[in-house]
Amino acid sequence: MTDSAALYLPTDWRDFLSLTKPRVMSLVIFTGLCGLLAAPGYIHPLIGFIAVLCIAMGAGGAAALNQWWEADLDSGMKRTAKRPIPGGRVRRTDARDFGIALSVASVGLMGIAVNWLAAIILAISIVYYAVIYTIWLKPRTPQNIVIGGGAGAFPPMIGWVAVTGHITLMPVLLFAIIFMWTPPHFWALALFVQSDYAKVGIPMMPVVKGEASTRRQIMAYAVLLLPVAAAPWFIGGTGVIYGAIAIALSLAFIVLAGPVALRRSEEGDRMKPEKRLFGFSVLYLFALFAALVADRLVYGQGLLA
Repeated sequence: MTDSAALYLPTDWRDFLSLTKPRVMSLVIFTGLCGLLAAPGYIHPLIGFIAVLCIAMGAGGAAALNQWWEADLDSGMKRTAKRPIPGGRVRRTDARDFGIALSVASVGLMGIAVNWLAAIILAISIVYYAVIYTIWLKPRTPQNIVIGGGAGAFPPMIGWVAVTGHITLMPVLLFAIIFMWTPPHFWALALFVQSDYAKVGIPMMPVVKGEASTRRQIMAYAVLLLPVAAAPWFIGGTGVIYGAIAIALSLAFIVLAGPVALRRSEEGDRMKPEKRLFGFSVLYLFALFAALVADRLVYGQGLLA
């Protein structure tokens, strides 16, 4: 899709909002907010709001840069063909400039209003997603999601550092949880949209290594996720509320990953195990981080007031 095509269709604010991938951003904002709320110490509510706003702006800017770079690929995939750039509603250069503006503004505002360590981590997360993952890893290796999973794992760490001003083991563990969660979450999706990736030459795991290998790795990551998710409780960083919920959710994740790992055919398209696992994986992360905040509320080790 060339920039000239965008001249024939009107652009409004909803197209630019779509560039920020609002559905993905909702999870980013939530985990960032939970990291902030669970952190020990005090942050003024206004500063806390600015911190979460900056996380959202940074994520949105990185998403816009992702779509700017991948516009040609998006136009070739059914799942993404109607996005603003391939749909001819936003010029490619406008998406690039929008993404850069959001990214720079988010880092600058975070540094000035919150603290510069949080701003530096936010900048790293943007570069990680827009450059390391989008430009370098995604088109080159089937491990793109594994290595690139770090891009989406930064928000709770940023929220935590916004409050404390330093990095400890707890925010590192929150990062690790999302890092380990990302491969089984995304590969579950990739299994039922792999034809799209194959058509445009993106080396996603199911395309390059095959379904059987992908399914085994989904199960392996699901199993490994359990001790990582429970680790904040093991080290004494949370109470039993978080620990019990983390273990229960992770066991459910493993149970749902079982049929995905064992599946060898394509029958039953309406309710594939992959779709069930993908849907649950989103719920899993929301529930896990909500449990983290609930645990802090009960045991009184943090929050805004």
